[in-house]
Amino acid sequence: MKELVKKIEKVRNSESKKIIDKRLLEFKSFNKKENKEWFSELCFCLLTSNWKARESIEIQNELSKSGFFNWSEEKLREYLKKRGHRFWPQRAQRIVLARKYKNIKDVLLKEDDKRIWLVKNIKGLGMKESSHFLRNVGFFDYAILDRHIINSLIDNSLIDDRKTLTPKRYIEIEKIMAKIARNLSMSQGELDMYVWYIKTGKILK
Repeated sequence: MKELVKKIEKVRNSESKKIIDKRLLEFKSFNKKENKEWFSELCFCLLTSNWKARESIEIQNELSKSGFFNWSEEKLREYLKKRGHRFWPQRAQRIVLARKYKNIKDVLLKEDDKRIWLVKNIKGLGMKESSHFLRNVGFFDYAILDRHIINSLIDNSLIDDRKTLTPKRYIEIEKIMAKIARNLSMSQGELDMYVWYIKTGKILK
């Protein structure tokens, strides 16, 4: 753990901290946004699961005004296929199914366990992408255990295997991330940004 903490502290004392802080502030400000913006972010997280974040951001920018909300499943399928999305039929279907909760902000704010609600009610969102969505709309108490984070934990000998990431296993690893976050006096959402940057050299969302 000490080695990873050192790497994070190094980034924390660099110019990259300003970029990370700016992105985190954008996430924190999401509580001021309306249901439409929250639903758009939900669709982004449905798109980016096991696919490319940068391309998902581009698609979100193009579809956030109308496509996510009004296009038929067939039109979404054609569009995602043309854009080269790896799972174009599946993701089009899941976006359409998620429209049941276009008022996702109103719904989630009433829930005590927001992540479990998302896993149970939004087809296509498991523990990781539910955590991702929650971080992006301002809830920083969850770990986003994507392959970059998992590989970083393995590289730093904090976990020693690549077992299937069941919900139980997810919680176990999340506790490790929480411990690192406490040592650094930061939230898990902030920690994720630093570890992701160290592993990829990028700051996306």
